[in-house]
Amino acid sequence: MAEGKTIVSDRKRSTALALASALAGSAVLLAAPAARAAVVDVAYDCKTPIGDKSAVSPIDIKAVKEGDAYKLTMSFQKGVSSSPIELGKGAMTPSAVILVDGAEKVSVPVAGPPNAEAAPADTPIKISDLSGTYTPGKSGKVTFTAGVLTIKAMGTTTTCTPGNSPGPSLDLEVTAPAGSAPQSGGGSGGSGEDTLPQTGPTDSALALGTLGATVLLSGAAGVLWLTRRGQRARS
Repeated sequence: MAEGKTIVSDRKRSTALALASALAGSAVLLAAPAARAAVVDVAYDCKTPIGDKSAVSPIDIKAVKEGDAYKLTMSFQKGVSSSPIELGKGAMTPSAVILVDGAEKVSVPVAGPPNAEAAPADTPIKISDLSGTYTPGKSGKVTFTAGVLTIKAMGTTTTCTPGNSPGPSLDLEVTAPAGSAPQSGGGSGGSGEDTLPQTGPTDSALALGTLGATVLLSGAAGVLWLTRRGQRARS
C-alpha cells in the first residue's frame, strides 16, 4: 500500500515538474524578441556606364544585437550587374542602403569589402555581404528593406534602384538605448529673469549714437552759456 502511494506521489511530482518546465519555456518564448525574416526578390534597375541594365536578386537581411546596437548583414544570392571587361581582384567595391520603417524611419548605410576574386567580363558580379550598424532611436517594431545599391569599379559608379517596391526582408522588435529619446522642454539652463540682456552691434550703434548726441547737446549748451556770459560782461 505504501509502495502504491509512493508511485502516485512520484507521478504527481513528475507532472508538476513538467508543467513548471513548460510554463518556464513559454515565458522565455514570450520574453524573446519577435522577429520574422524572409528572402525577398529585389528587381534592380541599374544605371551603368554602358547603359541601363536590370536584374533580380533574392535579398536576405539579418540583425544581431551587439550592446545597444544591431549589426545588420545584407546578403545577395545572385549577381546584379556585369562589366564589359574583366574586373581584377579588388577592383569593385559595393555599398547599399537598408531602409528602416515602423517605429522610426531611417536609412542605414551598409558596405562590403572589394571583390576577393576577378570578375569575368559580361558575367553577373557577385556582391559580397554588406554590413552596417543600426542603433534604434525608438523602441518598437521595425522593418528592414533593401534600398539603393551602389557599385564602384575602375573609376565608374553604377547605381541600382529597386524597381518592384520590395517588401521587408526582416521584421524585428527593437529596444532603444536608455536616454536616446529626444528631451522635451524648452529650458536652456542658466538664463533667468535677473540676467542682463546681451547687446548686439545694432544696440551698440544706437547707444553710441545717443551718447554722441548727448555730447553735442552738452557742447552746444556750454557754448551758448559762455556766449551769454560774455555778452553780460560787456554790458
